Amino acid sequence: MLEITNYINNDFKAFESSEKINFVQDFFSDLTFSHFPVIEENIYIGSIPADDVVTFEADKSIKDYRYTLEGFFARSNMIWLDVLEVFAQNNTNLIPVLDEKNNYVGYYELNDIVQFFAETPFLREQGGIIIVKKAIADFSMSQIAQIVETNNGKTLGLFISEASTDFIQVTIKISLGGMNEIIQTFRRFNYEIVSEHQEDSYLSNLKERSDYLDKYLNI
Repeated sequence: MLEITNYINNDFKAFESSEKINFVQDFFSDLTFSHFPVIEENIYIGSIPADDVVTFEADKSIKDYRYTLEGFFARSNMIWLDVLEVFAQNNTNLIPVLDEKNNYVGYYELNDIVQFFAETPFLREQGGIIIVKKAIADFSMSQIAQIVETNNGKTLGLFISEASTDFIQVTIKISLGGMNEIIQTFRRFNYEIVSEHQEDSYLSNLKERSDYLDKYLNI
């Protein structure tokens, strides 16, 4: 079984707070990390941002700029979706990983987590994608799953891909089942189909009627 903790990295040691800024500047000039973790006695105290380091005085140490450290991190028992959320919320390509006692254990790189996502059935398994939209007051995840399953479909995964105060948009990956039947059932339950599908007989019929009308008007 693929575990996200397999991607915890220790290729580069975390900075000690006593590290000189000139060393940190050289480190970031050679690598593409947006941040890097800083520790004191193996306890994480924050991440130093690469964009800020270039403005620091080279002969000082990290502890002189402790106020600039950013405190985001992931726990070693976090699921991968929560880890992705930390990446997204902090505009970073590296996240320190801590155990339950706040001991620093390593870091996740964004590219590795994206690769982990690529290995999940949501992306790896063959299937079709449907994007549906509905008023937030009428939205139900269980109803979405039921619509797919009652048409002999299998849901490989779904997530809220867009949301506002009025509407929810959900992206669904489906294997098996008749795509057209699933699409039409969503329409009967007042879901708007955002994605386009060759199997969509409703749109095909609209196009045929439009073509017929154009032909009639041009007679």
